[in-house]
Amino acid sequence: MVPVVFVHGIRLSGAAWSEHTSPTARAVDLPGHGSRRGERFTMDDAVDAVVEGIEEPALVVGHSLGGYVAIAAAARYPERVAGLLVADSTYLPGRTLEAPFRLAHRLLMRLPDHGERLSRWQFESVLPPKLARAVIDGGVATEVIPDVAEAFAGFDVLAELGTYPGPTWLINGSRDHFRRHEHRFLDACADGRLITVPKAGHYLPMVHGKEFSRLVLDAARGLPASHAGIR
Repeated sequence: MVPVVFVHGIRLSGAAWSEHTSPTARAVDLPGHGSRRGERFTMDDAVDAVVEGIEEPALVVGHSLGGYVAIAAAARYPERVAGLLVADSTYLPGRTLEAPFRLAHRLLMRLPDHGERLSRWQFESVLPPKLARAVIDGGVATEVIPDVAEAFAGFDVLAELGTYPGPTWLINGSRDHFRRHEHRFLDACADGRLITVPKAGHYLPMVHGKEFSRLVLDAARGLPASHAGIR
């Protein structure tokens, strides 16, 4: 079975995948997040972080921000990506996506603790207790939001997705607001399939961990060990 590389969402870290680890899987920290908190986030540096985590062609699994970064990595280094699994990342970047994040950043950064307590409450109320603790301990990088928004300004996700020739899974929770353009993403895939998980929201990989792990395992098992996006 091919190895798996996990890419986390905005403000989080590789700790978000702590319940999905195995001997053949690893999670990376994107610039500005986790162990790399304080670094500037750019799409090029984020792609480099993913590629550095790939020792042999792997299934790259990205959630939310990590899904967009995974798409960019697959487009630019298809020979390193045996398969692409994108979770809750099928909303086209633009002002309607950017504005809520910028507003949240401004409001949180006005708080004395820059929203740390509110962020802790958010994750503790949504995630399983053990995972919530891991996510919080990994750090919640609210300050990175403006850099991420800037990085998306010139990012044509459908064009990048369309250049990746390998198998792609688009997985969304049925209640996730980030699935708005999922059929446009599916149409852009050279070899795509769309899966919707009933009653799941935006934190599908973390809230429905067992079900998501099964989907990842099914995808990884379907990829020959020698397979890559370009052979």
